[in-house]
Amino acid sequence: MDLKEDIKPVTYLKSKTADLLLHINETHRPVIITQNGEAKAVLQDPQSYVNMRNSIGLLKLISLGEEDIKKGHSKSQEDVFNNIKAFIKDM
Repeated sequence: MDLKEDIKPVTYLKSKTADLLLHINETHRPVIITQNGEAKAVLQDPQSYVNMRNSIGLLKLISLGEEDIKKGHSKSQEDVFNNIKAFIKDM
C-alpha cells in the first residue's frame, strides 16, 4: 500500500468528488485531503468509520477495566458466579 496514493489536494476533491468517493468506498482506505501542502481532513467510507469508532470504544472499555483492576475494584470469576447462583436460587 502506497500512502502517496491516499493523499490528494483539495482541488482534486473539488474536481473529482464522485471518483474519490467511489475509490474510498471500493477500497475502504481513507484519503487525506491537503490544502496548501498541509493535511486538513481525512475522508473515509461509513463502514470503516463505524468500525473505527467501535474499536476505539472497546479500547476505552479495556482501559477502564485495567484501571479498575489496578485500583482493586474487581471480583474473582468464582465470586461472580457464586453471586449469580445465589441470586437465581433466591428467586
